[in-house]
Amino acid sequence: MVSIFPLPTIRALIVLTLSAVLLGACSGRPEIGALALNSAPAEGAKAHDIFIVATRARDERPDTYFSGERSDEINYAEARISVPPVHKPGVIEWPASLPGNPEADFVARSAAYLPSANAFKTRLNQELATRPRGKREVFLFIHGYNTLFAESLYRLTQFVHDANSDAVPVLFSWASRGKLRDYLYDLNSAAIARDALEKTLTDLAQSDADEISILAHSMGNYLLMETIRQMPPSLRQKIQKKVHYVVLAAPDIDIDLFKSHLRRLGHFQKPFVVIVSTDDRALRLSRALSGGVDRLGAYSDDEELAKLGAIVIDVTDLEAGDSAHHSKFAMLAEFAPELQSAFANGSLTSESSLDGTRTFGGDLGSFVGTTAQTALTLPIRIIAAPVVLATGGSL
Repeated sequence: MVSIFPLPTIRALIVLTLSAVLLGACSGRPEIGALALNSAPAEGAKAHDIFIVATRARDERPDTYFSGERSDEINYAEARISVPPVHKPGVIEWPASLPGNPEADFVARSAAYLPSANAFKTRLNQELATRPRGKREVFLFIHGYNTLFAESLYRLTQFVHDANSDAVPVLFSWASRGKLRDYLYDLNSAAIARDALEKTLTDLAQSDADEISILAHSMGNYLLMETIRQMPPSLRQKIQKKVHYVVLAAPDIDIDLFKSHLRRLGHFQKPFVVIVSTDDRALRLSRALSGGVDRLGAYSDDEELAKLGAIVIDVTDLEAGDSAHHSKFAMLAEFAPELQSAFANGSLTSESSLDGTRTFGGDLGSFVGTTAQTALTLPIRIIAAPVVLATGGSL
């Protein structure tokens, strides 16, 4: 039988069908009303104040704040999200019904728009001032494709909570519709958000923060790398003076495009930290939609990436908490202090890995077991460049 559809259309239909099976457009996703406020007390729950920069349009529906549509201007907000005392690392305990139960669920304690960029910068500096000099750090999170606003907000909260971080969390939430079929819409939204992200990085660098750490996930890495590339060198140099590290988690970016970025940007004082997993099903589908070119987050040649100047954390053997195997980075938050310590003290080199061998790679468990309050062994390989490393990643 001769098909009435061209092969590219058939391929796209197959990919989208598989996407629906793997990722599931589940009815419980928090599209509307997820930030319904809850003031009920919960002993042992911990609240985190999150600052928000969004290129999403404001959403007039109650307790929703931002939609997946694009805004002509940058919007600002802040929210306080509570994590329940029964929380498990790497997990977001979503309410079965709103406004949730703070003893068992992530719940919103407060949320409000900020009227301007100046108001955002004032509130940010006020929060930084509650930390002592030398410990005033901003943690910027850039979410990925197929992400609703509340999902990005709660994921950042989970990561900061599990990492026991005292940094001031800032969410950069670009206009993802949170729908599988809107991959190209999301990709274009990410590209449109470049100027807004550049302004945000500039504002953070000009704030009272001593350091800025950056975590980008999935398609958020495309946005981040494109933004860094478009910056004038003088601006890039000013910002990088405050950058502590940059983590590219499951990056949904064409591997050849990433290599071209590194060639264009030249030498880095500090390497990017790239989290990869060759069994990432979401990136496998992205690869099919992108002409069969490998995505950085599923690239199998760890050593090549290390030689390009990255620290590679290969989590292929780590058990996934989601069916797409695309959010393994969230499970590493619990061990973020140990990883940062390893980067800072220069213990990661091509000849001195975490397990004491003289090869690329290492067993994080042997390192964690001696420095954290856990004996858990994680099946993770860390591949470093053939030099002694300084702290984290850099612009």
